[in-house]
Amino acid sequence: MAAAVPALKHWRTALERVEKFVSPLYFTDCNLRGRLFGDRRPVAALASFLTPERLRYQDAVQQDFRPAQVGDRFGPTWWTCWFRVELIIPEAWVGQEVHLCWESDGEGLVWRDGEPVQGLTTEGEKNSYILTNRLGEGDPRSLTLYVEVACNGLLGAGKGTMIAPPDPEKMFQLSRAELAVFHRDVHQLLVDLELLLGIAKGLGKDSQRSFQALYTANRMVNVCDPARPETYPVAQALASCFFSQRGGDSQHTLHAMGHCHIDTAWLWPFKETVRKCARSWVTALKLMEQNADFIFVCSQAQQLEWVKSHYPSLYAQLQEFACRGQFVPVGGTWVEMDGNLPSGEAMVRQFLQGQSFFLREFGKLCSEFWLPDTFGYSAQLPQIMRGCGITRFLTQKLSWNLVNSFPHHTFLWEGLDGSHVLVHFPPGDSYGMQGNVEEVLKTVTNNQDKGRANHSAFLFGFGDGGGGPTQTMLDRLRRLSNTDGLPRLLLLNQFHDVVTGSCIQLVAEDAMKHYEDIRSHGNTLLSAAAGALCAGEPGPEGLLVVNTLPWKRTEVLALPKPGGAQSLALVTVPSMGCVPAPILTSPQPPPPQQPVFVMQETDGSVTLDNGIIRVRLNPTGHLTSLVLVASGREAIAEGALGNQFVLFDDVPLYWDAWDVMDYHLETRKPVLGQAGTLAVGTEGGLRGSAWFLLQISPNSQLSQEVVLDIGCPYVRFHTEVHWHEAHKFLKVEFPARVRSPQATYEIQFGHLQRPTHYNTSWDWARFEVWTHRWMDLSEHGFGLALLNNCKYGASARGNVLSLSLLRAPKAPDATADMGCHEFIYALMPHEGSFQDAGVIPAAYSLNFPLLALPAPGPAPATAWSAFSLSSPAVVLETVKQAETTTQNRTLVLRLYEAHGSHVDCWVHTSLPVQEAILCDLLERRDPAGHLPFQDSRLKVTFSPFQVRSLLLVLQPPSN
Repeated sequence: MAAAVPALKHWRTALERVEKFVSPLYFTDCNLRGRLFGDRRPVAALASFLTPERLRYQDAVQQDFRPAQVGDRFGPTWWTCWFRVELIIPEAWVGQEVHLCWESDGEGLVWRDGEPVQGLTTEGEKNSYILTNRLGEGDPRSLTLYVEVACNGLLGAGKGTMIAPPDPEKMFQLSRAELAVFHRDVHQLLVDLELLLGIAKGLGKDSQRSFQALYTANRMVNVCDPARPETYPVAQALASCFFSQRGGDSQHTLHAMGHCHIDTAWLWPFKETVRKCARSWVTALKLMEQNADFIFVCSQAQQLEWVKSHYPSLYAQLQEFACRGQFVPVGGTWVEMDGNLPSGEAMVRQFLQGQSFFLREFGKLCSEFWLPDTFGYSAQLPQIMRGCGITRFLTQKLSWNLVNSFPHHTFLWEGLDGSHVLVHFPPGDSYGMQGNVEEVLKTVTNNQDKGRANHSAFLFGFGDGGGGPTQTMLDRLRRLSNTDGLPRLLLLNQFHDVVTGSCIQLVAEDAMKHYEDIRSHGNTLLSAAAGALCAGEPGPEGLLVVNTLPWKRTEVLALPKPGGAQSLALVTVPSMGCVPAPILTSPQPPPPQQPVFVMQETDGSVTLDNGIIRVRLNPTGHLTSLVLVASGREAIAEGALGNQFVLFDDVPLYWDAWDVMDYHLETRKPVLGQAGTLAVGTEGGLRGSAWFLLQISPNSQLSQEVVLDIGCPYVRFHTEVHWHEAHKFLKVEFPARVRSPQATYEIQFGHLQRPTHYNTSWDWARFEVWTHRWMDLSEHGFGLALLNNCKYGASARGNVLSLSLLRAPKAPDATADMGCHEFIYALMPHEGSFQDAGVIPAAYSLNFPLLALPAPGPAPATAWSAFSLSSPAVVLETVKQAETTTQNRTLVLRLYEAHGSHVDCWVHTSLPVQEAILCDLLERRDPAGHLPFQDSRLKVTFSPFQVRSLLLVLQPPSN
């Protein structure tokens, strides 16, 4: 007679009993975990070679391999160690599943018969490669593999901590290389028991289902003898009985999405990302082959392009699985870009290039924007998405908020212009789930839209540094699918750190090289454009002044003189056009505006006055007065100093290059200037200026020239900083004689308002915000705008405008921001609203100065304008050649309404237009978008902040 099962069990002892039965640390000599692998054999031979290069397979296998053994160390960081692994499988293993077990530091990629077949990363829980699922009688017993091991981990090679700068001398070690029989039935039982433990712990002692899970696991331990495989089916049947009990239709549904987020560059260089993609995606392909219901989803066209170039056979397999519906590209952009810093046109190009790639390579456009790992979301993104055929958006990073928790996970996002997209934030607060019970329950518990939205995304797979899903994750999720007591789980699996500077030094260096290439190529295009404008006429070289902005400009420009010197000239250039540069040797007509007046007082202060604004600087370079001359209105707060540099301690809780904490504001220290350093620079006329030096600290210095030009409504601050600090934050402040509860900040294709007070926690959390070219603080009838040409952090607290200039984080790049910086900011007082006062065109003009281009022939004798607009509320942001036409006669014009108003705008052009038609941001024609064109103009209607794109087909040249 069988022994009676006790009616009462002690919760903790039962729980720990099961934990020890599956533990990889305790009792492995007699527990189930110790039986995962059976017979083992060392590899027949092992050889290796080291290289600082990232070689292609064909070149690597030709190198001089030398004998190697387990325990060998290799490196240093960013090198590659190739291993040649020779294997002989014992005859006795026929009928068994055979693995190559491999454990080493670094990221490995297995090559078999000249093709990549699987990634090997201890951090990504991929320590074995399946040689055969079942060794057959006729299968080869000997084979040779190559394992390419990158000397870096999934998350780089930080010295001490993950985000610390890489340790250039770090060494890596091979700790395991052997053949082993893998017991798949043991693996399945381990998954069962781990999940039952998770359910028991997650649901707790108040849940009937929790006790059922614990009792089932305890019974499985009773019937399962690890030394007797014939007992395994009985234990498996108990687990199957539990997991087959289904939940009701009303349960919350999780959509499990296989995902492998790979930062295009972060704690590793761009070139290593190429290999990360290969390691991750070839592993995903193996999972697709072995799991017909597994659909792997990935974003970022750039990474796919890299794999296409470097691993063509792997890419061909990805395309094949895409046709089967198992590999699904998503996202619609070239990379997962930053959501704050790029311009509107840069964002459009992300979608234009990305969607074009997906359509060309995979036959369809993406309908969702995928941005799981990016901080910040522009209010114009919904309109840009809609214009690119995208109606849904997924992201996750709002879960990192420290002060406020976002109140929704599924909602409609309304953009600045009124466009809507459906947004989902996965409630599990992660895009790298592993499929365990705790994560599943957290997803349901966290959901902020209970009762309104009964579905959530569940993103699983190792991410950031790649890796992706594992077979164990898939096995877990299958068991949890619709199991009673848990949410319903559908195994649908459907589904940026460079521009911000939060990357390692190698990535920053690569980015600077890219920018140098772009600048060089851009200069070549400028020279070609100048030649085209001169119609290629032969003759002595002239000089062409070009205005790239859509309004007429009269500005002071420094023109080259013989011998390398420069001379100032006042030049008027039509909208998006050019004029010949004035001949400096001939007499110039008197300027139409009041010349700039410069005076230095006996106390050392300097006054600059151009009849529009009057600027007064004290002997230390502080701004003591800024007067709008016509009204006599003072812009600087009484008794306060503008252009005040301030230094803050900048030590976040952990994420050094990412986070700015609120408590940094408590460490404010004004940088004190030294009297007598202010001197007159340019003495007046077309331009007046004063300059000074400032010692920021014993290690850092600043020099600045304060410049006022004739006819210019703003004063510029040309600044050079030699910055050598650690965990310091430099800002400049302007206390304004303006009172308003909100300030206005430019974003892509528009602007928005943010509070100047800290009334709520939501207001307080915005102590530092992002802006593009300008911010403005206005009351009725008067305001003060702060313009800049390259800074993105700002704040308006009360009446103080503050621009963030430089930080000094030490991780992940210890040299971040160190060295010489040059930048310009400007201050513009104005009457009326910032829209009517011209703040927006002023900020554009600061960022896009007139260009003086050497012409290969005589410059045109008269002014020429390509485009002009009838409304100051509309900005012609971009003129470019169409991407989607094979002919060169089609242009794309991108315009947007910048004031926040309904407006009709006439677009005038001197170009021979044959046809004008509206299109979307992907340059697809609007069937109802034909625009009448007559008298060299066409009319376009705008609603507030609307972005519109036109296709202009030019007439063919006459023979």
